[in-house]
Amino acid sequence: MEFPERADVDGLIDPQPLPEFARVRYEPRTERLDDPVGAARESLDALALDGLPAGATVAVGVGSRGIDRIDEVAAGVVDRLDERGFDPVVVPAMGSHGGATPEGQREVLAALGITEETVGAPIDARMAAAELATASVGDAETPVYFAEAALEADAVLVVNRVKAHTNFTGPIESGLAKMTVVGLGKQRGAKAFHSTAIAEGYVETLTAALDVIEEETPIVGGVALVENFEEEIGHVEGVPAGSFLDREPALLERAYEEMPTLPVDDVDLLVVDEIGKEISGAGMDTNVIGRYRVLNAPDPETPDIDLIYVRGLTEATKGNGNGIGLADLTRRAAVDQLDLKKTYANALTSGSLAKSKLPVVAPDDEFALRTAAAALGAYDPETARIVWIRNTQELGEFRVSDAVVEDLPEAAVVTDRETVAFDAGTAAFEPAADGDADA
Repeated sequence: MEFPERADVDGLIDPQPLPEFARVRYEPRTERLDDPVGAARESLDALALDGLPAGATVAVGVGSRGIDRIDEVAAGVVDRLDERGFDPVVVPAMGSHGGATPEGQREVLAALGITEETVGAPIDARMAAAELATASVGDAETPVYFAEAALEADAVLVVNRVKAHTNFTGPIESGLAKMTVVGLGKQRGAKAFHSTAIAEGYVETLTAALDVIEEETPIVGGVALVENFEEEIGHVEGVPAGSFLDREPALLERAYEEMPTLPVDDVDLLVVDEIGKEISGAGMDTNVIGRYRVLNAPDPETPDIDLIYVRGLTEATKGNGNGIGLADLTRRAAVDQLDLKKTYANALTSGSLAKSKLPVVAPDDEFALRTAAAALGAYDPETARIVWIRNTQELGEFRVSDAVVEDLPEAAVVTDRETVAFDAGTAAFEPAADGDADA
């Protein structure tokens, strides 16, 4: 596909002056767990492992991206299982991620620092999933699948972060239940789940499918992780099978209290340097940007962001640009990073087609910002409310236009002021070298 060059569009929109930017440090109070790996090891005591014979195979489901120290936590869980005389095996629990191939899922785990060498156990990345039974959800019947690699084990546990989901809100969202149903369902299970959930409801579908899995598989529980504002593990808890639906609401409430969010709700333009699957399943955390863009699920009420400009993809996402469709603008450099095979595998499995649409593609940063200014209407650099972040996970430092500064909370401290310069040759949206000044 050919996108317009700068010369093709340069005369269509007049240049606009930009506001000055303030660099901000945002440090709300938060709790941190000193030894999350030790806590994860100890959390296994809450699971029903005592009845297993020595040498029993225990499948450990992992695979969600962006979790603090997940490689160390997974290795700690495996080591503790080994100490207790069991035979652990790691099973990627990530639905269709990694292009829905064994090699791709191993690649995703490796990007998280999880390999057979680092975790101390074999990795069984087979994509085969067995149909256990059908679950009744409203007026629908949906098949429930489970990874054969996990089903063949004597016991199964999952390790996952409990957090706000990127497609829906409810008493359970992203956590142990979702990893068990969707992650260990592999591509077939993830596809079946999403197809039903879009029509009948996510929580309802999770609940019904989980009942089948608890009845038909040797699932013993999970290790729940809750992160703080700084994306560090603040709480670890072992949750036995049969208790996911009882414990996850309280853990989710804690996650919401600690969740990184923008310090202001009214934003004209959000500039995002990078999106990626390790940052959020949707590339950008939809609760941060205020956009779900899924059928039968209204967008969050806050924040209210008029336009979003995405500048690129992370290296760790390996071309999976799921979430690029949540933006209104991007640039050619970001499109060049896309691996559409991986992106479409995600979109087709989840049914969230909007997240993989291409936004308007600008040749460079300067023209993208010029386009945004025109699209906002009645643009005034003195009143334009612009927030510029690296990604939706790292919100401890960011930039805001002058019009936003007075609305910042006490936990946000302005550290310096910057002007912004553009170099069409490098298409860089960066502060000018001489732009810094004391606040």
